[in-house]
Amino acid sequence: MKGILSLMALLAFTLAAADISGTWKATAEGPNGSMERTFVFKAEGNKLTGETTSSMLGKSTITDGKVDGDNVTFNIVVKYQDNEMNLNYKGKVNPSGNGIKFTVDVQGQSIEWDAKKVS
Repeated sequence: MKGILSLMALLAFTLAAADISGTWKATAEGPNGSMERTFVFKAEGNKLTGETTSSMLGKSTITDGKVDGDNVTFNIVVKYQDNEMNLNYKGKVNPSGNGIKFTVDVQGQSIEWDAKKVS
């Protein structure tokens, strides 16, 4: 019985959402060179909110954010050349919890972001 309880506790811990709350700095290589973006996440259970800022596209609010174990998904709306674009981010938190690899499709091109927690 004790072994079963220990196994259940371990399973519950493994399935718990990663706490990614805080500030993250991300970099990516785009068609015009290196890009930087800052994410400020607030995770409550599996719900994710916050905002993100880049020098090229400005500030955006995170919507439809979800943390499921080490998987992270959210959307942002950016304005580029007077057009609004909805960007869908998908990411995976690394085992140490201090990095996230994101992918986002932008006009048919997949961009990979490497985020590191800074606070």
